[in-house]
Amino acid sequence: MPPPWKPTFAIKATLAVHAAAAITCLVVPSLWPWALGVLVVNHAIITTAGLLPRTTLLGPNLNHLPDDAVARREIALTIDDGPDPDVTPRVLDLLDAANAKATFFCIGWRARENPALCREIVARGHRVENHGDAHSKVFAFFGPGRMKADIAAAQASFSQITGQTPRYFRATAGLRNPFLDAVLHALGLRLVSWTRRPYDTRCGEPDTVLQRLTINLAPGDILLLHDGHAARTPDGQPVILAVLPRLLATLRENHLNPVTLPDPTP
Repeated sequence: MPPPWKPTFAIKATLAVHAAAAITCLVVPSLWPWALGVLVVNHAIITTAGLLPRTTLLGPNLNHLPDDAVARREIALTIDDGPDPDVTPRVLDLLDAANAKATFFCIGWRARENPALCREIVARGHRVENHGDAHSKVFAFFGPGRMKADIAAAQASFSQITGQTPRYFRATAGLRNPFLDAVLHALGLRLVSWTRRPYDTRCGEPDTVLQRLTINLAPGDILLLHDGHAARTPDGQPVILAVLPRLLATLRENHLNPVTLPDPTP
């Protein structure tokens, strides 16, 4: 039996502010403009937090590997939005050639369309984790019921297809709302973001993408790339395929070991 969900201070404060505003309006109705103003400020803070993928204001959020991984000079490659039948197999070959491991945050409906490819990811020593079922652009506006249904559907698909139950979840574009932490707790998942993001779904310039990933690169970093929805280079190649060999060479030169995300701590 998992321990009860514990909301963060920011979520507790939000609940307290709403309760205080309601009581104020009941006891002193003339103060309703002040109560409304406080609620507006609170919602602005919470909304801003949801737009910051790396923040922990709305709940635990892995954005850097733990100290023992840093001591081993490990970094985590995370690859989102697949599996893509054209790109993912070539990504797997590049990883194999470098003896590197990665974590693939896959989309549920794509996994159901490409189950053999999901199994291939796992067979080659990588991990498949949960990136939602629909990968909806409005995921951050979902209520708790719809949010849980979407994540649970993907969780069931990945577990059935690969034989491994995902341990981590990453939201679409990293955007979320205060409902997500409780939903993930109920599903036994942990939120993960990243240390470095190259915006490789929008930028097809390999030099720029590589620079964003490697400037001040250090042990413990979590790097984000995309095999699905990858931007195209000027010659029409998915940018991950142009960047990944150079990135893996840079990791080698800096004695950094690409690994899958660690087992979550209880």
